[in-house]
Amino acid sequence: MFEGKTLLITGGTGSFGNAVLERFLKTDIKEIRIFSRDEKKQDDMRHLYNDPKIKYYIGNVREIQSVRNAMYGVDYIFHAAALKQVPSCEFFPMEAVRTNVIGTDNVLTAAIEAKVKKVICLSTDKAAYPVNAMGTSKAMMEKVFVAKSRTVDPDITTICGTRYGNVMCSRGSVIPLFIEQIKAGNPLTVTEPTMTRFIMSLEEAVELVLFAYENAKAGDIMVQKAPACTIEVLAGAVKELFHADNEIKIIGIRHGEKMYETLLTNEECARAIDMGNFFRVPADQRDLNYDKYFKEGDQARTKLTEFNSNNTRILDKEEVKEKLLSLKYIRDEIREWEEGDNRR
Repeated sequence: MFEGKTLLITGGTGSFGNAVLERFLKTDIKEIRIFSRDEKKQDDMRHLYNDPKIKYYIGNVREIQSVRNAMYGVDYIFHAAALKQVPSCEFFPMEAVRTNVIGTDNVLTAAIEAKVKKVICLSTDKAAYPVNAMGTSKAMMEKVFVAKSRTVDPDITTICGTRYGNVMCSRGSVIPLFIEQIKAGNPLTVTEPTMTRFIMSLEEAVELVLFAYENAKAGDIMVQKAPACTIEVLAGAVKELFHADNEIKIIGIRHGEKMYETLLTNEECARAIDMGNFFRVPADQRDLNYDKYFKEGDQARTKLTEFNSNNTRILDKEEVKEKLLSLKYIRDEIREWEEGDNRR
């Protein structure tokens, strides 16, 4: 797929970047560039993979010159750099703006200058009907890349994006927290038992980005039809996998959280295209000469309706356990936990 090509991953030391490396290092890709601001994480990756195909670039998407320094000779970009924690973005919203909005614009500007062939920007379900600073900044990120896609010939640089829900066991997600709480003998802290969230594996997140790489046109947002579960079922599934008897403590909804998340809004349904396991949301290609749309009306809606974590397929506890056991991280944690029990 990327034979002889150079791929740049912004925020590449994160969970997504590691998943991409696992997927592509054994292929005929020429080079994978890891761009991030954390030299310690880059050093950890350098020792973990010890592969000459990986090149490391220290920089920050907030500083366009450091982004430009990493662009020479790049064919494709997976733009994953972001501030993603809801509470921290809620307390420091301008930091979210600087990274998620301005940082994205910097990456796209530098990519256009360098004539990168395709840029795929990673977004989140929290960008649909946003109620918190993280989701709002990601919604603006989507607006930025859609608008930017109109400014460049797609035959030279195609700019598009993906939107997906919670990635299981990614950095800062709730499943590793549950496991830490089990190991420490503490209660599992659940915000609200009936809250629903989309769940997908890192491999599925990579598949979505690759689907966008192969199918998305300029300005498109690609959405995967992910299943969901309640937080109560998720906590119960983790407990059963670890044969734990920790109590579940309800702590209440945190700053800026929703009871359910949306991957496809009702408004996007007006133009969304059902592609089987995915939705394609084409960019609105109207320009500022929009008076005719007041006089003539807009396109007819499709028959699609809002796609959210309440009306998607809801997994039961056994299905969640099966999905969790598909993850090497979970299998390794269970093995370590059981070996510890045997030693005790």
